[in-house]
Amino acid sequence: MKFLHTSDWHLGRQFHNVSLLDDQKVVLQQIIEYIETHSVDALVIAGDIYDRSVPPTAAIEVLNQFVTKVCGELQLPIIMISGNHDGAERLGFGAEQMKSSGLHILSSFQDMLQPVELETDIGRVSFYGMPYSDPEQVRHHFGQAVSTYDQAHALLCEQIKQRVQPSSKNILISHCFVDGAIGSESERPLSIGGSDRVSHQHFVDFDYVALGHLHQPQYKGEEFIRYSGSLMKYSFSEQHQKKGMTLVEFDLNGFKSATHIDLVAPHQMRIIEGELDAIISGAKTDPQSNDYLLVRLMDKHAILNPMEKLRAVYPNVLHLEKPGMLIGVEQQMAAAKLARSEVDMFRDFFIEAQDSELTPEQDQAITDIIKQLNQH
Repeated sequence: MKFLHTSDWHLGRQFHNVSLLDDQKVVLQQIIEYIETHSVDALVIAGDIYDRSVPPTAAIEVLNQFVTKVCGELQLPIIMISGNHDGAERLGFGAEQMKSSGLHILSSFQDMLQPVELETDIGRVSFYGMPYSDPEQVRHHFGQAVSTYDQAHALLCEQIKQRVQPSSKNILISHCFVDGAIGSESERPLSIGGSDRVSHQHFVDFDYVALGHLHQPQYKGEEFIRYSGSLMKYSFSEQHQKKGMTLVEFDLNGFKSATHIDLVAPHQMRIIEGELDAIISGAKTDPQSNDYLLVRLMDKHAILNPMEKLRAVYPNVLHLEKPGMLIGVEQQMAAAKLARSEVDMFRDFFIEAQDSELTPEQDQAITDIIKQLNQH
C-alpha cells in the first residue's frame, strides 16, 4: 500500500508582489504526472491548501482543475485537512457531498472523528484528519482546560485514539509545529514565545503521521512522524531546501518507508552576493537567470540605479540589500545619518526621489509640518 503525502501548497501566494500561481500550476502538474505513471492508493494534503482564508478566484480554479483531474479522471482519492492559512468553513463547504467523488475534506472536529477508510492490499487503512485548531477553539468545543497547543493536541489525539480500530492501519494528518523541528521564514507563526510547540509523543501510537505547517521536509521523534515540506520555495531562507512530496509505503506490519520525490518549480529562489560588476558578468553564463533573486551588493561605494542594472541581466531580482555600504568607515557615517533631524532626512529623500533640492518655500513648509507633528 502506497500513498503520497504533501502539504503547504499556499495556492494564490504572492512573493514581493509577484504571483506564484503559474509556478504552482507547473508543480501541481508534476504531481499529476507522477500519479499517472505510478501506482498509489491516495493523496494526502496536510493543510494550508490556500495562502489565505479568502483565496483569490484564480487559486480556487487551479485547485478545482487539479481535483477534477485526480479524483475525476484518475480516480484517486484525495484526503485533505485545513491549515492555519485556510478558512476551515469555506474549505469544508459541501464536503459531505464530495466524499462520493473521492474528495475528503476534514475541516471540523466532527470530521476528525470519522476516518476515511480505504481497503488496500494490506487490509483496511484509516486516515484521521486533525484540522488546524488553536487552543481556544479546542477549549470551547470540548469544555476542557486547554491553554497551549501541546495540551490541545494531547486532548485531540486522545479523542481520536478512542475511535481507532486495532485491526486497521491508522494514519493521522495534522497541521502543527512539532517541538524541535526546523522552521522557515515563510511560515506564519501560530503564537509567540514558543507556546505553539507540540510534543511528538502524542503521535507515537499511530502508524504514520502526515504533518503540515513547516516548509522543510523532515521527521521528528520517529521516522514515521514526518513533514513533507511545502509545495515549492516560499522564502529566500529556503533556497537550499529540496522541495517535493513524500511517498509513504506500508506493508502488513505497518510503516515500511518514506521516500522524498522531488518537485521543481520553474523559478527557484536564490541569494546572490558580490560586487555589481562581478554579478552582471556572471549572469552571462548563468543558466537560471530567470530565478527569483535576493541580491546582496558588496560594493562599498554608491551606485546609480543598481536595481535597473541588475534587472537588465536578472529580470526577476525581487529584493536588493547593500551591506557593503556599511563596512568600515561607512558604518560610522550610517550612525551619523541616524542622528540627523527629520527635516535633514526628508531633504535627503527629496533629492534622491526628485533629483533636485527643496525650494525655500517647500523647505519651510516641511519644517513647519514636522514641528507640528512633534508637538502631538
